[in-house]
Amino acid sequence: MKNYFFTSESVTEGHPDKVADLISDNVANYLINQNESHRAAIETMVSSNMVTIAGEVKTRLNGQY
Repeated sequence: MKNYFFTSESVTEGHPDKVADLISDNVANYLINQNESHRAAIETMVSSNMVTIAGEVKTRLNGQY
């Protein structure tokens, strides 16, 4: 049997983590829905007065990434 760690996070609606996840998911889904060969990794950081979105997007050109 392999050893592993299980973690879980539970926060209430409106918590900055939930807001950040919602933004990241929607940006990634938008990019992927535009072209199924797109790959997106989006990170969103939320503070009191600022939202920062960072990420990486890859798209297939000529059958390769």
